[in-house]
Amino acid sequence: MRIRILPAFLLLLTLSALLPAQTKPDALKAYREGRYNDAVTICLDEIAADPSNVESHVVLSWALVEAKRYEEAENWAKKGHALSKYDPRLIEILAEVHYYLGNNQQSLRLFQEYISYAPNGSRISLVYYFMGEIYLRLAKYRHADMAFSAALQLESMNARWWTRLGYSREMAKEYRYALEAYNSALKLDPNEQDAIRGRDRTQNQLH
Repeated sequence: MRIRILPAFLLLLTLSALLPAQTKPDALKAYREGRYNDAVTICLDEIAADPSNVESHVVLSWALVEAKRYEEAENWAKKGHALSKYDPRLIEILAEVHYYLGNNQQSLRLFQEYISYAPNGSRISLVYYFMGEIYLRLAKYRHADMAFSAALQLESMNARWWTRLGYSREMAKEYRYALEAYNSALKLDPNEQDAIRGRDRTQNQLH
């Protein structure tokens, strides 16, 4: 019995099917792994191929913020926002950019807009944290207290946020409640230096 030999092109097709498919670069994966420059490059290539790709604008802007390239992040987030006006992710990115650039009122307005569009959004706890920091900058200590408290209701294991809550209460001269917040921070992280110093200051005020 003779074995029939496949034509060369069919043989090549069969072999290529057995080889792993070439993996398309994943910008979001690169971003999550902290490879921000890689994420930027991938997203720019995607946008060049499809300028209407909102997802690429979002990930690109996130990566640029993490790389501290704030002006570029603002530029691309604005372009994404023009494509998708009500996308809360782009609104939140713009709010963060203005926070880092020191534009407190613009940042606060955009964070509040994010809350109105996405009250249960994936970055809502971080939004409340940023708002707390802005209120501290503006010396609105009780507003800061409320914002940090809201953040901690959603993410209670963050020692840094407990420390900032303690500081906002200390600045409002609510020393007993400040001490409670500093102690909560130190339960989570006994080496949190700002919390240690805050605890010592408030204890002195209470004695």
